[in-house]
Amino acid sequence: MKRKTNLYGKIICLENLKLADSIARKGKSKQYGVIEHDKNRDENILKLHEQLKNMTYKTSTYTTFKIFEPKERVIYRLPYFPDRITHHAVMNILQPIFVSIFTSDTYSCIKGRGIHAASYAVREALKDINGTQFCLKLDIKKFYPSIDHDVLKNLIRRKIKDTSLLYLLDGIIDSAGGLPIGNYLSQYFANFYLTYFDHWLKEVKHVKYYFRYADDMIILSEDKQYLHKLLSEIKSYLLEKLKLTVKQNYQIFPVKARGIDFVGYRVYHTHTLLRKSIKKNFARMLKNNKNKASIASYKGWALHCNSKHLLKKILDEKF
Repeated sequence: MKRKTNLYGKIICLENLKLADSIARKGKSKQYGVIEHDKNRDENILKLHEQLKNMTYKTSTYTTFKIFEPKERVIYRLPYFPDRITHHAVMNILQPIFVSIFTSDTYSCIKGRGIHAASYAVREALKDINGTQFCLKLDIKKFYPSIDHDVLKNLIRRKIKDTSLLYLLDGIIDSAGGLPIGNYLSQYFANFYLTYFDHWLKEVKHVKYYFRYADDMIILSEDKQYLHKLLSEIKSYLLEKLKLTVKQNYQIFPVKARGIDFVGYRVYHTHTLLRKSIKKNFARMLKNNKNKASIASYKGWALHCNSKHLLKKILDEKF
């Protein structure tokens, strides 16, 4: 695989930094960081260009806060200037390179391959009823915090040769333990961290039905014992090559009996339902904090599955 070089100049050029600024601010024009940046916007962009050109840019200090839904997590946040602009500038150039080596079974933070695309891909696979009798469902224990910096850097060096860019990426990677959740680059690094594992499953193990959204994975097969054997090999690969551990809540089960809970839906061979927790949150919102934006959001979820009865029941809508 040919490694990419001559990328750093494209990242730090003024045109790309201005583009990154325009992308990073979308939907955030009223945030404090954007407002402060706009007081000296042109000067700031020029200053960032000089820092990157002279390789004096350093990641700013993170602030953190906790969220508790859907589970407790520590979220990291960087200043809008210079960091979030820098991250967008990097991904303007690197995104097509990363995406080019992702398998078609990889979803999350890829244009056109979000939650609904992942769900519909699973539904398409389930049309092969005989070949999808059983499901292996697994994810990674503390995925983002567990990502090893040395492993990630070595994986990146398999694709990128540009020493100036590698110096910048190394500094960003080493700015916090693991990969900080909330950092714009983290979602892309996380996807990239597993991409050679994806290729191993598809090209070495010849897995036909495999789908990954971030670190949530499902594999379908007609053979339950095959899935047990494959799970053992997956555990070994992830531990030995990526220093990751499969979470103990992995499951191997018949699809017909319970359906596949994946990216917000429960998918069966014959139909697809909204995940129970999402239905409950929808009903709770309607009871306690009804608003048009939330209703539209939940309806958007529901309209991608067999939900006519649900919408009629809780919204009294007819189809």
